[in-house]
Order: sequence, then C-alpha cells, then structure tokens
Amino acid sequence: MLIMRGTDESNAAMMANIDEMMATTRQFIEEMVKAGVYVAAEGLDDPGQGVVVDFSGEAPVVTDGPYGETKELFGGFFLLDVASKQEAVEWAKRVPAAPGSKIEVRRVPGSDEVPQVGE
Repeated sequence: MLIMRGTDESNAAMMANIDEMMATTRQFIEEMVKAGVYVAAEGLDDPGQGVVVDFSGEAPVVTDGPYGETKELFGGFFLLDVASKQEAVEWAKRVPAAPGSKIEVRRVPGSDEVPQVGE
C-alpha cells in the first residue's frame, strides 16, 4: 500500500493545481493498470470533516477535525499487487505528489498471515 501523507501546506499546493493533479493521477493509475499491479486507489475527504475516536482514557472521546496536534494527515492510498518491497518503492517514487508530501510504503499481509479467531 502506498499511503499518501501530506501537511496543510502540501495539501493547499495540491488543491491550487487540482485539475493538473487529477490528470496526472489518472495517468499514473492507467500506468499501474497496464503494468498489472493496480488493485485500488482512493482519496479521503477534507480532514476537517472527520472525527477522531480516542481510546486513551476510560471511555472513548470523540473530537471533531481538524486535528491541531497532527503534523501529517493520511490523504489516501494506492493498493498495489507487486512482487517485492523494492517494486513498491519504485512505484511510490512515481506517485504524482505535491512538494512536501510523503508516500509511506506498507505491506498488507495476506489473509493466511493474519491470526484467525480460536488459534
């Protein structure tokens, strides 16, 4: 999974050029489809529209966004089916991202790797 992480500044830069960003993102997705590695991709809504459920105390506490303590926000993802971490990194380097953004590469374990109930 290629996780898109951005700051307020990088998100503002992306929104300033949203038409160009969307066009290059569609092209990037087409390249992944042609290469046979594309599984899924989604962007997330404005963090100001979300909430956080915090389990730090005795009872869960719900806080409306935006989240002043957060320096980076998870903005969306690309899910790929690749043979190696290095291949995922090579795709991550090609993500059309605004300056200041980061792409985190994380492996999604297969269902046979996740402990099953009762084991």
